[in-house]
Amino acid sequence: MSLRRILPAVLACCALLSACTGHSADGTSGGAPPASAAATGTPSSTPPGHAGGDTPSPSGPAGTGTAAASPAAPAPERCRTSDLKASLGPDHPGAGQENFALVLTNRSQRPCSLYGFPGVAFVDGAGDAVTPDPERAADQPLQRVTLAPGADAWSALSYTDPAITGVTTVTPRTLLVTPPDETAPLSVRWTGGKVSDTGKASVPRVSPLRPGSGA
Repeated sequence: MSLRRILPAVLACCALLSACTGHSADGTSGGAPPASAAATGTPSSTPPGHAGGDTPSPSGPAGTGTAAASPAAPAPERCRTSDLKASLGPDHPGAGQENFALVLTNRSQRPCSLYGFPGVAFVDGAGDAVTPDPERAADQPLQRVTLAPGADAWSALSYTDPAITGVTTVTPRTLLVTPPDETAPLSVRWTGGKVSDTGKASVPRVSPLRPGSGA
């Protein structure tokens, strides 16, 4: 075979090998991206300094953007005796029980709060107690009652009809009601009739104060 026939075949093979390897004119391989492109991938729109998916904090570096909690509103001061007026609701008898509502109304121009039991005493015209102190309904939960001006809180006053238990009785003239944590009482005319004076049966019982008038 002559050199003239061999040379074209060799050149054709070289051209075929060059196409397979994909070398570009600048000497880089067309089958893989340059090293810099492989490391970075598709260009990202994320600003420098922030990882992908993180939202920059408007308040400063990461971890410092938490908003401060608003301070809680202070609770109103407790109701003083001078802030209140007392009244006695009508009797709602049932199943041999006498049931009254002792109502405390905020007559001041400011909100105030009550928590716990009122002090209660049955007295005569001279202001002397004529019955043992009423019992407290300690099995009932306490709650703080905030009274806006003109609002009411009430305590349930209940006892078994003395005619059922057969105890000796007295008819008080006045009911003294002392707000929680106060020492000065409020006077209310007693209209409930006879009350046990023995402390053995038909003893009046008062509940913790709760919102409303008990009507």
